[in-house]
Amino acid sequence: MSERTFAVKVRRNAGQIVLTTLGALLAALWLVPFGWALSTSLKPEGDTQLLPLKWIQSNMNLDAYRSVLDTGDIPKWLVNSVIVSTGVTALTLAVSALAAYGFARTRFRFRKALFGLTLAGIMVPGTVITAPLFANVRTMGLVDTYWGVILPQVSAPAMVFILYKFFQGVPRELEEAARIDGAGRWRIFLGIVLPLSRPVLAAVGIFTFIGSWNNFMWPYLVTTDPDLATLPVGLATVQSSFGIRWAQLMAGALLAALPLLIVFVFFQRQIVRGVAHTGIAGQ
Repeated sequence: MSERTFAVKVRRNAGQIVLTTLGALLAALWLVPFGWALSTSLKPEGDTQLLPLKWIQSNMNLDAYRSVLDTGDIPKWLVNSVIVSTGVTALTLAVSALAAYGFARTRFRFRKALFGLTLAGIMVPGTVITAPLFANVRTMGLVDTYWGVILPQVSAPAMVFILYKFFQGVPRELEEAARIDGAGRWRIFLGIVLPLSRPVLAAVGIFTFIGSWNNFMWPYLVTTDPDLATLPVGLATVQSSFGIRWAQLMAGALLAALPLLIVFVFFQRQIVRGVAHTGIAGQ
């Protein structure tokens, strides 16, 4: 082995060690609060604020979890969250993909102005439009319905931009070849563009699902029927009925986060691939 080859391998190994160390530190930054939440949820309520703070105690138990599960209708709230998040994800993918492909591949009047208006939506905080949005939903008679929770969350300018960036990178030669063979625009979109877009569509779908699952404010505002409460809303009502009980608060938060952790474990590869295919990872 030459000295030059040896030096290259040494630098490469050193770089891998540095990256691994940084990854471990970042993982620790995330795991420390998660571990503390888990520790607090297992403590008796009277021990959650004792000083000095202790991670592990001899009298840890599952009373906080039992209290949350016994007081709230967890299965019903879980089903509601699945229905809402799945509906939001499916409609967002359909609407965002159609809009992004239209901006990326078609030429029409005021296209740039409409695309700029869409991008401007990224800079508008959701709280700014909450009041008029709720007024519109109430006027349409969608309060206390699944559609009232789902439809306002379908508008996702950021997802349109991500898909737009990806569609711009799809080779036009593929579409032109299909057009020569007699394929129409819909056939090209459904038969060529979408199959090539599976990684980014998976990433957008996962991001949308997670955002909808964690959404507390809008489902809380638009539903007064306890049978339509999503998991975050339902757990919040259980916690507020007892006041601030830290063990139950942490237990409820962990129960709400558990499905998302499962989704991330099974789909983390799709998330990474999707971000890499969008071309925005290095921006």
